[in-house]
Amino acid sequence: MHNIEKKWEPKIIAFFCNWCTYTAADLAGVSRLKYAPNVRVIRIMCSGRVDPQFIMQALASGADGVLIGGCHPGDCHYSEGNYKMLRRFRLLQRVFKSMGIDEKRCRLEWISASEGDKVKTVINDMVEQIQKLGPLALPERMADLDKEIEEIEKEISKEEVVEHA
Repeated sequence: MHNIEKKWEPKIIAFFCNWCTYTAADLAGVSRLKYAPNVRVIRIMCSGRVDPQFIMQALASGADGVLIGGCHPGDCHYSEGNYKMLRRFRLLQRVFKSMGIDEKRCRLEWISASEGDKVKTVINDMVEQIQKLGPLALPERMADLDKEIEEIEKEISKEEVVEHA
């Protein structure tokens, strides 16, 4: 038997607005535009409904990147949902930086319902970017951090025992 090494492929979670980006992704599919199969799309009613916790949970669950797609500014079906997402996105970029996570792992794009070709381009570009960055492996990083914390707790316990003796 041959031992075939499986090439690593990035996992990307996409939150797409129902009215624009999800419709554009559907158009890309119907138009048979080819894009990388690395993205799992979650349809939401508005990009403004994406809670930053959803993004952090996706990464903590093993995703290597997150793509958010919404209506172009001024075209949101819920008036200002996309502006709400933009403010959250900017805050998330700061959080990623403080955590040592490359901010290219999370991307916000404005894609209207008629831009199926843009969905293809953005997905392919993001997959290529994430491939260059390599696996995020956040679950493994968190496990290592948990081990470090346990070691520190053991050291503190030992010191407390010595101090009380």
